[in-house]
Amino acid sequence: MAMAMALDGVTHRTLDVNGIKIHLAEAGDGSAGTVLFLHGFLELWCSWHHQLRALSARGYRCLAPDLRGYGDSSAPPSPSSYTAFHLVGDVVGVLDALSLPRVFVVGQGWGALLAWHLATLRPDRVRALVAVSVAFMPRNPAARPLEAFRRLYGDGYYLLRLQEPGAMEAEFARMDTRFIFRKLLTTRDTGAISLSPEWWGPPDQDIPLPPWLSEEYIDRLAAKFDETGFAGAMNFYRCLDLNWELTAPWTGAKIMVPTKYMAGEEAMSYNYTGVQEYIHKGGLKGDVPGLEEVAVIAGAAHYVHLEKAEEATEHIYEFIRKF
Repeated sequence: MAMAMALDGVTHRTLDVNGIKIHLAEAGDGSAGTVLFLHGFLELWCSWHHQLRALSARGYRCLAPDLRGYGDSSAPPSPSSYTAFHLVGDVVGVLDALSLPRVFVVGQGWGALLAWHLATLRPDRVRALVAVSVAFMPRNPAARPLEAFRRLYGDGYYLLRLQEPGAMEAEFARMDTRFIFRKLLTTRDTGAISLSPEWWGPPDQDIPLPPWLSEEYIDRLAAKFDETGFAGAMNFYRCLDLNWELTAPWTGAKIMVPTKYMAGEEAMSYNYTGVQEYIHKGGLKGDVPGLEEVAVIAGAAHYVHLEKAEEATEHIYEFIRKF
């Protein structure tokens, strides 16, 4: 049976930053420092519940916002309101509102992409970085991201299928939200998934939950996304080419902050074409001179912070405690 979500001691507030409202969960007194947790695609602040509990108990002030477009934070309607600059602006706004000059940053999935952007654009605000699941992706001046993904994986790849606003939202609306999360959180697919009706399979199929995943967590995600819809989350992907255009001045910029990269060995993002070679044969270190550690966790997939919560938390703690 999955461990119950331990949310005692977590407080909540809403901050007015960067022209929008950001919902922020907090735990811990900060005697050891402050850690900012940035969640991934189709997650929420509570996706870090294991880490909030464990690291706040060790003296860290843990901050976990709902990113823009998610949960109880604002969700601007325009897809172009979700660029890397908007997202980094939100993070800087949160830190400024709390008078925090520098923090440890832990990001998973899209949160890792945001963390990489933060470390590129505002390294002065990052004490050390732990990127989970998604490695740094240097800007290729010769190819737009969507064109590169299309060449690698074809038009059926989910990232390309959700570019048209409203289309995949309509597909999701035809499915039970709890089913969506049961399927997404338990899949072991490492290929280029489509998120098409064929990929989802029969909506009445029984998907048993593994021991690390609770009905409580599924219910919490489903209830919130039933309330907000999925457009905000999907709009992150609709800015990939726009981000490429806007970040041209940072082509070739290096990540100098102390960095650790961590992934589950079965994570889709760790098994993309060429990624393992890039990570382990010098490419990542070349682009991220601040890279100090790489950890690949056996038996885990994309949601390593949930699936191997204790091990992932120890990796985070043992790295940030050095600074």
